[in-house]
Amino acid sequence: QVQLVESGGGLVQAGGSLRLSCAASESISSINAMAWYRQAPGKQREMVAVITSGGTTNYADSVKGRFTISRDNAKNTVYLQMNSLIPEDTAVYYCNAIRLRLTTYTYWGQGTQVTVSS
Repeated sequence: QVQLVESGGGLVQAGGSLRLSCAASESISSINAMAWYRQAPGKQREMVAVITSGGTTNYADSVKGRFTISRDNAKNTVYLQMNSLIPEDTAVYYCNAIRLRLTTYTYWGQGTQVTVSS
């Protein structure tokens, strides 16, 4: 069981930046993919960015060019650097980890609130 703890959320003005962190309870080098999702009030949870164990990244169209996902295996931490924030980025952001074995294991953090004021 992988425990994920997010931090770094908060209130920021439009145009500002935040960096989210997701600390894992064990080595992330054995985790096949880690991702950030977000869920705004009244909307479905959506994938924001994903990074594989090999370093391949993918982003939702809405955040391309503004957000960057990265991982530090030595610190067992994944980051989401968010720049040029807009009010539409307001949501609870969740860290996600997927471990592929004979079964797919999916783990979630508790979420961190990001609020962007106009």
